[in-house]
Amino acid sequence: MTEVVALALLLSASASMSVAHAETTQVLALAGSVDEVLTNIRNWVMGILAGLATVFLSIGGVRYVMGGGDPGEIEKAKTSFKAAGIGYALAALAPLVVTVLKGIVGA
Repeated sequence: MTEVVALALLLSASASMSVAHAETTQVLALAGSVDEVLTNIRNWVMGILAGLATVFLSIGGVRYVMGGGDPGEIEKAKTSFKAAGIGYALAALAPLVVTVLKGIVGA
């Protein structure tokens, strides 16, 4: 009896999923051109890199303050600061990378 109930639940769930999928075939966003896609990619990459760099900068600051003079913790903090600097540099170079990609694609 439980197998029949489980089968009925699965069939009803799959039927409702197919109905829901059929109703949501509307396209919500389209890019107008390759240039627009590359610009959106650049913005996302810059945002993600800057966000990660800020996280590493915060971690480095907390480690430096909470290290209490421990040379190992100070070195870990400096490593986090270096990673944050690299992240900010890559975020600053993202527009240059997109410009190169535009030249390759021909946009």
